[in-house]
Amino acid sequence: MTRPTRGRLARYGFAEADGGARAADLLGPDGLGLWRTEEQEPADEAAGELLAALSRAADPDLALRQLHRLVEAERRTGEKPGVLDALAADPGLRRRLVAVLGASSALGDHLVANPRQWAVLATEPDGLAPRADGRLDLAAAARLTAATGPIPVLRQAYRLALLRIAAADLTGGRGLEQTMAALSGLADATLAAAYDIAADELPEGTPRPRLAVVAMGKCGGDELNYVSDVDVIFVAATDEDLAAATQVATRLIHVCGLVAWPVDAALRPEGNRGPLVRTLASHLAYYRRWARTWEFQALLKARPAAGDLALAREWIDALAPLVWSAAERPEAVEDVRAMRRKIIDHIPPKELEREIKRGPGGLRDIEFAVQLLQLVHGRGDESLRAPGTIPALRALVAGGYVGRADGEALLRGYRFLRGVEHRLQLQGLRRTHTVPTEPDALRWLAAALGHAATPGRSAVEEFRAEWVTHATEVRRLHAKLLYRPLLESVARVPAEGLRLTPEAARHRLEILGFADPAGALRHLQALTGGVSRTAAIQRTLLPVLLSEFADAPEPDRGLLNYRQVSDKLGSTPWYLRLLRDSGPVARRLARVLSSSRYAADLLAREPEALRLLAEDTELTPRPREVLGEGFTAAAARHDDPVEATRAVRALRRRELVRLACADVLSQAGALAPLTPRTADGGGRVPTLADVSAVGVALSDVADATLAAALRTARAAQPGPPGLRFAVIGMGRLGGHESNYLSDADVLFVYDPPPGADERTAGAAAHAIAEELRRLLSAPAPDPPLGVDADLRPEGRQGPLVRSLAAYAQYYARWSKVWEAQALLRARFVCGDADLGAEFEALVDPVRYPADGLTREQVVEIRRIKARVETERLPRGADPATHTKLGRGGLADVEWAVQLLQLRHAGRLPALRGTRTLDALAAARDAGLVDPEDAAEMAAGWTLAAQVRNALMLVRGRAGDQLPRHGVELAGVVRLLGGDDPGEFLDEYLRAGRRSRAAMERVLDAPA
Repeated sequence: MTRPTRGRLARYGFAEADGGARAADLLGPDGLGLWRTEEQEPADEAAGELLAALSRAADPDLALRQLHRLVEAERRTGEKPGVLDALAADPGLRRRLVAVLGASSALGDHLVANPRQWAVLATEPDGLAPRADGRLDLAAAARLTAATGPIPVLRQAYRLALLRIAAADLTGGRGLEQTMAALSGLADATLAAAYDIAADELPEGTPRPRLAVVAMGKCGGDELNYVSDVDVIFVAATDEDLAAATQVATRLIHVCGLVAWPVDAALRPEGNRGPLVRTLASHLAYYRRWARTWEFQALLKARPAAGDLALAREWIDALAPLVWSAAERPEAVEDVRAMRRKIIDHIPPKELEREIKRGPGGLRDIEFAVQLLQLVHGRGDESLRAPGTIPALRALVAGGYVGRADGEALLRGYRFLRGVEHRLQLQGLRRTHTVPTEPDALRWLAAALGHAATPGRSAVEEFRAEWVTHATEVRRLHAKLLYRPLLESVARVPAEGLRLTPEAARHRLEILGFADPAGALRHLQALTGGVSRTAAIQRTLLPVLLSEFADAPEPDRGLLNYRQVSDKLGSTPWYLRLLRDSGPVARRLARVLSSSRYAADLLAREPEALRLLAEDTELTPRPREVLGEGFTAAAARHDDPVEATRAVRALRRRELVRLACADVLSQAGALAPLTPRTADGGGRVPTLADVSAVGVALSDVADATLAAALRTARAAQPGPPGLRFAVIGMGRLGGHESNYLSDADVLFVYDPPPGADERTAGAAAHAIAEELRRLLSAPAPDPPLGVDADLRPEGRQGPLVRSLAAYAQYYARWSKVWEAQALLRARFVCGDADLGAEFEALVDPVRYPADGLTREQVVEIRRIKARVETERLPRGADPATHTKLGRGGLADVEWAVQLLQLRHAGRLPALRGTRTLDALAAARDAGLVDPEDAAEMAAGWTLAAQVRNALMLVRGRAGDQLPRHGVELAGVVRLLGGDDPGEFLDEYLRAGRRSRAAMERVLDAPA
């Protein structure tokens, strides 16, 4: 018993059921004679080879039907069918013809209508495949068709050339780029032939005009697909040529429409409303005055195609300066982005997800990203001025403008999408860019693209998976490249600023205001010299960075800092990629390095921390609990106390970098890191919104550092079991008002275990405190945290550590009013929380006296305040601009607020807080301070605190004196969002006077 015929044929890929019966009929004795129905096997060896070839076609059934129709057509001519014999004798022909018949019903129909033309796919006598480079063979076309006349012959020649290109494409004889180039070459040849036909039809005596046909769009980029309009622009040499040139152009369009495809001249000036042909001079006038960004974008692909090629080249050369300056228009970058969005908006919703050309993740995403990068960077780098997408993308990668991995992903996506487009169009020679939804069409497309079923997944599912992968990656990279913030910055740099030749660079450095152009030039040469990829990327970045440095008071320092960071990180794979690709990192880095010595020094110690600049969330202060857990965990990973503390200090350095960069950038406009939008849709604000937030964040970092160091110190100096120990924050640490260079003012308190020897417990507590101070102040690459216990009872003459009972005894018997004032900022920081709470309860009656202050105590506070002003103000300091001890500065406001707290907090709990502004607001709300005075003091304190922090950021060292002129004043003003140093200084002096007057009214108020 034999198997059903259709079951055996199904092994060759032919459809089963009715389709299988149809295949048996077409292949059997009454058909092609390739199949023995009784034996259920190929008729002979040649038949077996042909069946095997048919099985490899994209659609075996279609290939079989087309072949049967072709043989029948030959038989109808009365001649002996030769195609089957030729297929048996010529393996190359067999492979090419079957591939075409199985992939393109339209080309199959053409061969059936012209049954002798399959011969153009035969292997050449030298054994090579037929030429498939897009050349027209008019002689062969004339031999192989009965049609006469130049237009029918040209049409046949076009189809024969297209047939050869498709065969080479389908059999792997030509890759995607070669296929696109061949199709573009075929378009050029067709345009040239149509041009000659049109010119020959001019009325007798009419001289041939000088007319250039310039290829645009895909044809201009040598990346034409199988079915597409061919975009062109017509250029006449002079006004005398216009009349005849317009006749030729009009006829050329008509001829090409009859032969191959529509010619689209809509990219010309004024589009379809403008004249079909313009002179070179008219084109120049239009592009100089009226052209929009998209028109210059279109000119990227201009290429001579037909007619007067010298005139076409002259036209392209004349327009090149306009093309390569178009990106300098203020709106240029956004114009390109808007055009891409507009294209997507015009896609019908039902086709959006199936559009491989215009849809998200489609070919247009790649083309627009590449073209925008060309417009922006091609002004200074002529290697980017390639019309084709693939050559331009390769040049962008080679030049360092696009990362290697990103470039390869885009190339893979482009090749895949163009492959899909080619197969879709080739099937019916129809213009389409939409993936079908019908199951049969999808199965055919998957097979045509070479997808095969795998275990658990069909060929269609394999195709869909690859499509989704490529589309997702293309969409991601499109957004990354097209919306790269650096693009606007590069576009704003004049073209000459992008060409960093030594002479041009020196001139530009002088214009930008560098104090030492020669020294700056040496830095540039060190950064950009050579042919390495690193140097290429630096040449891309530096024109933008130089402009950022130039906005700073000391451009030279910004460039020097940048070179130092680059020298340390230049060889790492991520550094320059991060600057080029990751949001505003490059401009943020330039702003930080040119504005703050403090931040620049920290980055020089840990250059890897500049990754923080990539995301707003990374420039947001970490919550107190997160810091505490992270610092303690880092210390716990080391047994050696020095190593444990080194790990903690490294984390502290990272947090200081985070806060300093966020602070420097907070007034930097578009570069400022912002908080996420709130759930109720509230606006975004800078992550470090004000000086109070800076103080809290720095205090939280200090708290976490002290807590981790205390844990390490206690492990190194264990002490007796049950010993309780706590660190109490004082001064600015206690008030959550730390600055970048603040020491940690603290008190140490302990409580011995029950029954323990007091002296032994005291010695153990002293050892813990000393170990903590030693660990945090030891020499290391990271900034030290000084631990200052001078506010303890008896100051430096008193013991470093006291028991809770000793503190109680001291404050009950010997405490002075200034010590009660210092205790207003006391708060538990770390250690034993219960002991910390007991200490706070112990000192509350001292700092919040129930009966307030006596008249003598008020007088004493005023006396001490006056003494501080006269004795502690540094020699030569300007009291009007000293932020800490100057008029209306920090000390003035703090003394006034603290006096109010000492006098009234005993009866008004709202005043019991360690933060200056909170206590001032509570005093105002309680009616203890006039609201206007409270506002003036708050403004004075805030501005003084801002200036003090800014001075530390600018100088990189502690300082309280605001200079009245010079680069440091300019740097402070820039950090605080001002423009005019003179106006800022006047405002500071006004705020100080008002704050001072308000302070005096509070201090002089009667008891």
